[in-house]
Amino acid sequence: MKCPFCGHEESKVIDSRPTDEGERIRRRRECLKCGKRFTTYEVIETVPVIVIKKDKSREAFDRDKLLRGLLRACEKRPVSLVTLEHLVDEIEVSLQNSLDREVESSKIGEYAMEKLKHIDEVAYVRFASVYRQFQDINTFMDELNEIIQARQKSSSEK
Repeated sequence: MKCPFCGHEESKVIDSRPTDEGERIRRRRECLKCGKRFTTYEVIETVPVIVIKKDKSREAFDRDKLLRGLLRACEKRPVSLVTLEHLVDEIEVSLQNSLDREVESSKIGEYAMEKLKHIDEVAYVRFASVYRQFQDINTFMDELNEIIQARQKSSSEK
């Protein structure tokens, strides 16, 4: 493993532990040349899921891109990075477990919105406003009214 500080290609593993429910292994390493420590993650290599974008172009699923979008939606909200990483993990696992090797970006966006709705409503509306490209205030208000109705329905059922 190449050292990110000096570029030396030899390091020793100081500590290994499973993360993300055993889906990854976190390794703490020390460079044999400069002595600095860094962390690497080992994951199982899988067949990539191809995302079909709105313009019909295709690209490999990028969990970091999804996480960045969720982080933007959750700025200044009480949602931890760990929570968002788990959300992305759930989406990635469901995509990997599906039989489809190609999935439309709209499906990924719907997964993310559905999960985000239960975590933080403000972040959900932020994500939905970008994802669904709200054109005017009426579209935005329709989405808010749906959230209010769902909240009223769930509180009346309790």
